[in-house]
Amino acid sequence: MLAEAFARSAWHEPNLRQSLKGVRAKHAAWRPAHGRHNIWELALHSAYWKYAVRRRIEGAKRGSFVLKGSNFFTRPEKRRATEATWRADLALLEKEHRALEQGVRRVLKTNPSRKLLRTLYGIAFHDVYHAGQIRLLRRLMER
Repeated sequence: MLAEAFARSAWHEPNLRQSLKGVRAKHAAWRPAHGRHNIWELALHSAYWKYAVRRRIEGAKRGSFVLKGSNFFTRPEKRRATEATWRADLALLEKEHRALEQGVRRVLKTNPSRKLLRTLYGIAFHDVYHAGQIRLLRRLMER
């Protein structure tokens, strides 16, 4: 389920990675209105929550996410967005997803509890939810 919500082909398409495919930095930085999140921020938000879930299920300490802060991270407007910084943040999302998958494999071997499974459902649903938001933002940009 984690793989389908993030990258593997799924009946509900698109998944999170497919929603981000082909998005350029200037589009990732576009905001539908002042004070609203952009695609870039949603991608980093998803990376952060993958980290947070992994930290919770592994019992690790808080504060080790690569970026300062939590939940949402302000990312540049169109005029300051670069492809290199956008690609680096997409790579962070991929890295956190892989780390979560590895953490899940380790924890499932020793503690396949209902609480763990409920948490995993939650993070998978989180990806699907934000994939839909990103698709909507992409459509709004076309107007």
